[in-house]
Amino acid sequence: MNEVEKILGPLDNSPKMPVLFLGHGSPMNAIEENEFVQGFRTIAKEIPTPKAIICVSAHWETNGTLVTAMENPRTIHDFGGFPRELYEVQYPAKGNPQLASEVKNAVQTTSIELDNSWGLDHGSWSVVKHLYPNSEIPIIQLSLNFNKTPQQHYELGKELAVFRQKGILIVGSGNMVHNLGLVAWNKINRPEYGYDWAIEANERMKLYMKNHDHESLINYKKLGTAFTNAIPSPDHYLPLLYSLALQGKKDQISIFNDKVIGGSLSMASIIIKEN
Repeated sequence: MNEVEKILGPLDNSPKMPVLFLGHGSPMNAIEENEFVQGFRTIAKEIPTPKAIICVSAHWETNGTLVTAMENPRTIHDFGGFPRELYEVQYPAKGNPQLASEVKNAVQTTSIELDNSWGLDHGSWSVVKHLYPNSEIPIIQLSLNFNKTPQQHYELGKELAVFRQKGILIVGSGNMVHNLGLVAWNKINRPEYGYDWAIEANERMKLYMKNHDHESLINYKKLGTAFTNAIPSPDHYLPLLYSLALQGKKDQISIFNDKVIGGSLSMASIIIKEN
């Protein structure tokens, strides 16, 4: 029995689960029918049914690292100015306190605290509801500690790798390019519209991923103006690093929903899995 098994118990015979990063975009994607939610549903058909989900959402930033540990996480409507229909959506998936404790015990590089007050924010439920509309898969959320560097977030993500061998689906939810301050709202409903810098950043990110160049993506602040505009704050970008940290030597990355909309938002999503 190795050190991980001493902490978590014997690994089961579940297939090694893929890893997802989902470009979640507007909360309205929770109730709209469009090509992006169709992409989410399609990708769910390509992966084994998970025993549970660990989600790293752009919308839970905390002082310290927390993991939700309640039996019944509430559906959080953490946004404003949207139609009433959106606020009425509930995603009553169960939590998984045991899994939360296993995450706390498995991560050695930082202290993780169990949380019983948060729930599922829209970075989580607005996309997972399209993967599993019957809310039958238990789900927990891991927070983004705003005191950590991108490198530290990446290293923390690597420590979650063991859960792929326990039938757990790990999902990062954010947007590779996300600059709300520069969104062209008058063109948000165009099929595809991106500023030059947004398209450049999106294409270069995909190239780095193709070349397994995680170091450049971790040190994105050194990559020039396109990346400065694409990532004015790290919250929507960091979940990507968690997903990339879980890429093994035999894993390949496939990209779907790869469009830039509203000038400054990339909906690109990725799946990481063994060939």
